[in-house]
Amino acid sequence: MQVQVHTNQVEGSARLQEWVSTEVMDKLDHFDEFLTRVVVHISDENAHKAGADDKRCHIEARPKGHQPISVTHKADQMGIAVDGAAEKMRHALEHLTGRLEAKVVSTGRFVDPTDVILTDALLEEEFLARQEELDQA
Repeated sequence: MQVQVHTNQVEGSARLQEWVSTEVMDKLDHFDEFLTRVVVHISDENAHKAGADDKRCHIEARPKGHQPISVTHKADQMGIAVDGAAEKMRHALEHLTGRLEAKVVSTGRFVDPTDVILTDALLEEEFLARQEELDQA
């Protein structure tokens, strides 16, 4: 997973970019194989003036084979904004991957992967038993 950090109205030092990349990667590590790129935009909406919730972190994740997912979090401090946005993205990705794992069949029923494996094993046993009967006849 590639993480890009962009800043606006905030000093974009290498240390800040490394810290943000590490925070986001730690939160989204579980989805490393599922994501191609994560873009983080950090901004201070009031520039150098103080204000409530003026630090903004916007994260856009690009899952393989799917539309990009975007979340935003605002806070008084940059660290809280980054942490909040990363947490929101983790929840969004969990929701997306959960939906992908539990696809609905045309009958309207959920397919449980363990049922498919058990059914395949029973069919294989039945097939092998019939083959033995044919070989003995």
